[in-house]
Amino acid sequence: MKQPLQNLEQLLDHIGELARDNDRVSIAMVVESIGSRSFGPMLMLIGMILFSPLSGVPGMSIFMATVVLLVAVQMLIGRKHFWLPQYILTRSVNNAKLQKALDWLSKPARVIDRVLKPRLTFLVRRTGSYGVAALCVVVGLVMPFMELVPFSSSAAGLSFLALGLALVVRDGLLVLFALAVLGTALALVGTNLLG
Repeated sequence: MKQPLQNLEQLLDHIGELARDNDRVSIAMVVESIGSRSFGPMLMLIGMILFSPLSGVPGMSIFMATVVLLVAVQMLIGRKHFWLPQYILTRSVNNAKLQKALDWLSKPARVIDRVLKPRLTFLVRRTGSYGVAALCVVVGLVMPFMELVPFSSSAAGLSFLALGLALVVRDGLLVLFALAVLGTALALVGTNLLG
């Protein structure tokens, strides 16, 4: 990718090009398209998958939790490029399912991109980005329990999407939004599991 991503629509466009040019789109193809330094776009991608109809694919939530943990831990230790194992990189989805998910996300993406701007940047700069990574690790560890409560993994997806966008656009308000969504989702999961 020649230019760094600046918003959600650009990420959707990159993935859409892959879907148009290939019968199946693998994680490796997307990572190569967005760049191996792109922690924010990778979190956006994970969030989009979990928040879109693709989350209905059996085992997708736990698979994405594994990816989140790998990416977030690498953010925490300060790696400049992230690494994913081959079994994750080779996972793919057919272009029809992917295009359906992209179409579903396109209108909300335009609305979201219009309201984003740099603010509360201390939440997403150097130290703040470590906080984002630590939060992702916690959510990744809790996600297997979210499988037990309907739609809670979609809340996790929305949070990852917000956190990834926060890193890309430098909008710390999205970090606070993600915390609110996660807090609500975790409270619901806790209530359902304990109640």
